Amino acid sequence: MKKLLLLFFLLPFFSFAQEYVDIFRIGYGQTFNNNFEAVNSDTNVKSFEVGFTFPVVINKNHALITGADFSSNNLQLFPEVEYTSLYSTNLKLGLASTWSEKWSTTVVLLPKVASDYKNISGDDFYFGGFALLKLKKNENLKYRFGIYATQEAFGIFTTPILGWYYLSPNKRFEMDMSLPISADVSYKLGITTLGIDYFGIGRSYNVHYKNLPTLYADLSSLEFAGYLQFNTLEESVLLRAKVGYSSNNYEMYAEGEKIDLGVSAFSFGDDRTQLNPSINGGVFLKFEAIYRFHIGGNSKSQSTVVR
Repeated sequence: MKKLLLLFFLLPFFSFAQEYVDIFRIGYGQTFNNNFEAVNSDTNVKSFEVGFTFPVVINKNHALITGADFSSNNLQLFPEVEYTSLYSTNLKLGLASTWSEKWSTTVVLLPKVASDYKNISGDDFYFGGFALLKLKKNENLKYRFGIYATQEAFGIFTTPILGWYYLSPNKRFEMDMSLPISADVSYKLGITTLGIDYFGIGRSYNVHYKNLPTLYADLSSLEFAGYLQFNTLEESVLLRAKVGYSSNNYEMYAEGEKIDLGVSAFSFGDDRTQLNPSINGGVFLKFEAIYRFHIGGNSKSQSTVVR
């Protein structure tokens, strides 16, 4: 009965825009032996992520996007010191709109609090968001164009988003590209799916040490992985095991040191002094579980929001 009620509220909007929505996602991963450069020391990086997204239908052409994400990373930020946990909590509030048979848009605001959560203040609050314009070329191919921007401890970061979504006619081969942020290519073999993915992220966290000035960690992470996915409960619960390489570089800076502007992989006006040795990447393992609500059956289609 609950599933039927959910279908009733979602169907007017998503019958055109997509055939599923990922309601809930949880993941745990660990990167092994991240070496500090020029120092005989290394650290492991443990990560935990959980998030949910829920659309609220306004009418047949518009729906609110609501939700929240939480992540934590545990590692040594300097050689031979205690492990530090860094946290980020962000809310999602946006609007997905269908304007014609071919054109649709998604605009999402992403306010967040990011730090070690030892002494939360207004300095730990950041504001960001993204906007996407989507073109439906045909039943199997959709293009997306957009921009992502966010305020961070180091200044303003922004990047264009160029991508596409393709699902083969037999619904086995899938490409979900939102470059340079994420990419996912997979092939379904019945109850299992084989895939490769990429996820690039830049974040910052204020870090508070007792009797010391506040610092911040500037995270630049690129993850490349292959995965095996089990599609259970009529493809409503997806269980995914991933192995790959993650850069996981956490650069430490004094509070107030900023760049002029960050655009994709480029930093303009970066005169900061890094306080810790750079951290090299390493092999990582990750396990994820996703609850996916299908609206048009078990076939797959485009996700409304960027991960």
